[in-house]
Amino acid sequence: MNQPFNPSLLARPVLRGVHHTARPTWKLEDTVHFYRDLLGLPLVHAISARGWGPADHADFLHFFFDSGNGSTIAFFYYIGTERPDRLAPSDHYQERATHTAWQVADAVELAAWRTRVEQAGIDLRYQVRHEVIESIYFNDPNGYPIEITYQTRPFGALDAGDATRTIEAAIELERRASAGEAFGSIEPVWQRKGMQLDGPHDARVASLFVLDVPEFRPLVDTARQSGPYPTTTLGDGYVRIDGNPGIALNRRALGFKPAVWYGALTGGLIGRIARFDADDLLIDPTEQA
Repeated sequence: MNQPFNPSLLARPVLRGVHHTARPTWKLEDTVHFYRDLLGLPLVHAISARGWGPADHADFLHFFFDSGNGSTIAFFYYIGTERPDRLAPSDHYQERATHTAWQVADAVELAAWRTRVEQAGIDLRYQVRHEVIESIYFNDPNGYPIEITYQTRPFGALDAGDATRTIEAAIELERRASAGEAFGSIEPVWQRKGMQLDGPHDARVASLFVLDVPEFRPLVDTARQSGPYPTTTLGDGYVRIDGNPGIALNRRALGFKPAVWYGALTGGLIGRIARFDADDLLIDPTEQA
């Protein structure tokens, strides 16, 4: 008889950071010029080898650039091959999810890197602050996205607890979707978190749950200063904002950057989203009074 899976019985080896990320390249000279000469990353190792394994495996170079703190970024140059269409670069958001992000210490170092990138003639895509990081983005000669970022505050126990609630809610909804239930937006994740945090609730009152961390604190400050939305401090680092009958918020009034604004409900909610666009958020209660 199979025993239930018990993760506490697994061995607990320790990871010590990223050794390297790796990508294929079909532009050997351009790639070396970009990383070594323009960005200034030392070329620290190269392997040249016959193809091995599958019969059609091309001979190749595998070379590494130092990217700091013992990490490297590596490339495979497959000699005599062309990039297959399926690996062509794309600006689709799902393709850009695969990228390399390097860390710097603070805003001063990030500004220095922005200056270097621009002075080297590299097209800067944009600079954005989203939650606890601020980053610049640009592409390498292969079209691979590169990010340089600094973290505005360390992650703590509140972040870990909130992350667990978010992921567990989403996993449960994913399981239900595999059984035929609809799961096509983030709203049910937020609603499920809200129900778990609050328990029984007056369906005529809309509620927003805010993790008490700096990037979301303007939500709580605004509620406490504006009057119509009472707040309640809960356990596990959350503050509940209640609106009877609903809650209306404006991004510009909060001073939120767009990337933070679109995650403003990540702590959870009770009610339903009536409007959520680039500037305005309206949460209605589950039942009208």
